[in-house]
Amino acid sequence: MDLVSDNMAYTALDGVLQVFRRRLTAQQGLDFASVLPAIPRAIFVAGWQVQVPPLPFPDRASLVQEVKKVRQNHNLTPDNAIEATAWSLRRYIDGADLERVLARLPEGAGQFWHVDVADPREIEQRIF
Repeated sequence: MDLVSDNMAYTALDGVLQVFRRRLTAQQGLDFASVLPAIPRAIFVAGWQVQVPPLPFPDRASLVQEVKKVRQNHNLTPDNAIEATAWSLRRYIDGADLERVLARLPEGAGQFWHVDVADPREIEQRIF
């Protein structure tokens, strides 16, 4: 994302995870969180109001605008935040586990985490 500080990166990651989380039930969210590395998992569940009904997945532009509204006065998240987060997370998540969970989530979940790459090795898991 070409961000210049840890705080900016955290805000972008948190925004992306919150926007995705808003579209899931508590069980779906816990299923998704189970495939995340420890720190993103903690960020994903932090402050979650599980009693709020899930929202539908709108178009990508609307999702990006929603990400930018998280801590709006301190948010310099770029337009590619969702794709960049997906690209980064996919490098640390077992791809088969992620796809298995995404297949059980609402329509739009898989597209949210989709990454277009020329070479699939770009997003192969790096750490086991």
